[in-house]
Amino acid sequence: MTAAVAGTPTATVAELRDRPPADVVLSGVTRTYGSTTALDALDLHVAGGEFLAVLGPSGCGKTTALRAIAGFEVPDAGTITVGGRDVTTVPPSKRDMGMVFQAYSLFPNLTAADNVAYGLAVRRRGRTERRRRAAELLELVGLADRGDRYPHQLSGGQQQRVALARALAVAPQVLLLDEPLSALDAQVRVQLRDEIRRIQLELGTTTVFVTHDQAEALSVADRVAVLRAGRLEQVASPDELYSRPATAFVARFVGTTSAVPAQLRADGQVDLLGTTRPVAGPVPVGDVVALLRPEQVVLRPDAGGRGRVVTRTFSGGTTRVTAVLPDGTEVAADVVSTESTELVPGTAVEVAPTARPVLLVPAGDA
Repeated sequence: MTAAVAGTPTATVAELRDRPPADVVLSGVTRTYGSTTALDALDLHVAGGEFLAVLGPSGCGKTTALRAIAGFEVPDAGTITVGGRDVTTVPPSKRDMGMVFQAYSLFPNLTAADNVAYGLAVRRRGRTERRRRAAELLELVGLADRGDRYPHQLSGGQQQRVALARALAVAPQVLLLDEPLSALDAQVRVQLRDEIRRIQLELGTTTVFVTHDQAEALSVADRVAVLRAGRLEQVASPDELYSRPATAFVARFVGTTSAVPAQLRADGQVDLLGTTRPVAGPVPVGDVVALLRPEQVVLRPDAGGRGRVVTRTFSGGTTRVTAVLPDGTEVAADVVSTESTELVPGTAVEVAPTARPVLLVPAGDA
């Protein structure tokens, strides 16, 4: 998209790319606010050059973890190391990190180029170097022709690109992104999400990306860390997180699931919806339910079927159809839109799982 990437890399891009990647390690990090525990002995390892997304519901501690890495929060216990260096009590300005916030936080009285160069000015870099680096980074983020514009003359997406360029201008060891896309409209959010990932892959900068949006996390990250109540539930690749969630919470939080009554068999398989299927992952003790993804459910019109369609939501190539069973259980299925025209509300349907192994969780966790 930009000359900085498509052709010979600029001096700035080359410098960023050539920096040794730094890993980030949180060991037993705890942070409390009065009676509230935001981080509860959190252990997390971000590999050098990795793009790690931190995902979780509001109040789970993900932003506190990011602020602790940045130095804006000092842990009550535990340590934080970057590239092997203990930075637990090091001030933010001494941590060699760049940060992009949800609010763009640009200086309204400075042009885009001057905003990008601000950190370099604080570090007393020469005017020529500041101008060169700002121009090269604006080119990297696709704003080569916007350097003389002020923030109010830029769209939200363009302002966030300037904020990203500013964070990269100081050649940080670690890039921290705190819900940087949440204030943008849907189309711009997707475009900038992909642009951030492209730039991160080009530069190889260790990146921690905090978001509450699972689609963002799964689409751009090398690995995703899911937090709940200040603790790490699971950290894994997007594929593994989705297909082999370690806990019922992860299974329910990442993607859509339907909880279906099930019964374990003596041979280790499970009976559900009138069929027998193999089990994915460990087998819980006691009563269980099956968690089915929409792509694991097959719905077919059947006058004698046990289910009845209650909703139908068109989404382009696929349509989300929800059916209710006689016991009140609702089961969602993703159906190719061209094959879903008969699945209108009120239609009697057969409901069955695909042949894939089924994830089971204790009945009390569903």
